[in-house]
Amino acid sequence: MLASRSYEDSRGFFYLPLYVESCWGGMMAILEEDKSQIIDTHAHLDDEKFHEDREDVVTRAKETGLKYIINVGCDLSSSRKVMALAEEFSMVYAAIGIHPHDAQGVNEGVFRELKELSKHNKVVAFGEIGLDYHYDFSPRELQREVFLSQLDLGKELDLPVIIHDREAHGDITEVLKSKCYRGIRGVLHCFSGSYEMAKECMNLGYYISFAGPITFTNSRRLQEVASKVPLDFILAETDSPYLTPEPYRGKRNEPMNVRLVVEKIAEIKGLPYQAVAEKTLENAKTLFGLS
Repeated sequence: MLASRSYEDSRGFFYLPLYVESCWGGMMAILEEDKSQIIDTHAHLDDEKFHEDREDVVTRAKETGLKYIINVGCDLSSSRKVMALAEEFSMVYAAIGIHPHDAQGVNEGVFRELKELSKHNKVVAFGEIGLDYHYDFSPRELQREVFLSQLDLGKELDLPVIIHDREAHGDITEVLKSKCYRGIRGVLHCFSGSYEMAKECMNLGYYISFAGPITFTNSRRLQEVASKVPLDFILAETDSPYLTPEPYRGKRNEPMNVRLVVEKIAEIKGLPYQAVAEKTLENAKTLFGLS
């Protein structure tokens, strides 16, 4: 059992380390009922919260039915790390990019290195990129400038984009609807917008990804959005080590918990778990070009 100290990370998320025995038992109970393969389309395995047991985390993911994990970079340093982890673990693939929090200090040299990293055969997306008006760790105009530059890169490299949107729904939608960015493939990561926004993004060809918050008891609006989004457009993720789903909310998250997200989507839609697991995996394989 892990120590029960609490932490607050640089993004302001508060959590407690996961009591692995409890969560592991819950996952194995689900597996006894269904062994469908699934995917976590958004994790941060390079995060320091995984330093002590990263290999065990990946092993648990594999043993609970995960076929792939998309490990997502947030700045140049983490983009290098996700590349290294993709080389170390066969089930892990990489997304590279600059999070809006880290827009300050980005220059042409950063974009050149990201472009070079993108040549690796396990890089499947550009992200996470976008706008964050909640914390405003970087000035909004600079966030937008770096976001647009990375959309240009994603388009040039023919890579799908992973979009971060926090309290910037209008600006995100406006950018994605711009004529110069039509045709870019991508996903709205950890979706928190309205169904109207989701519909506009789906019309542009974007997928809508749900994470742990869809399981929260106070997330009725998000659950209503999920009930309306067609399964053909849905992805599932953890955003681990953050946003742990119920019933483990408040503890460290990890990729195996994506099953709880898939389970909740199935419950909301009144569909068998297997149908949602299979379709979200198929959607992710289509978007990210996974075999």
